[in-house]
Amino acid sequence: MSLKAKHILVQHKYQAEDILKLINQGQEFESLAKKHSQCSSANNGGDLGDLSGKKNVDSDFLETLESLKVGQLSPITRTRFGYHLIKRY
Repeated sequence: MSLKAKHILVQHKYQAEDILKLINQGQEFESLAKKHSQCSSANNGGDLGDLSGKKNVDSDFLETLESLKVGQLSPITRTRFGYHLIKRY
């Protein structure tokens, strides 16, 4: 089973909450990732690719990703890197 993910990473929960509101209003996840994410994946719309079998993935991130169905967006997820919105694809 593949675990493909896109995400938006920010430092503060309020930032993630604001971005989540924009997504819920219909704005495109990938555009918001390019504009707001503090991860180098932002250039690719937050695309992290296939994370299955990768050992260096944060356990909290991976646990949330594994709980998502394809096409589903996560609740705000905190890891040691900050706050994420994770989209499985």
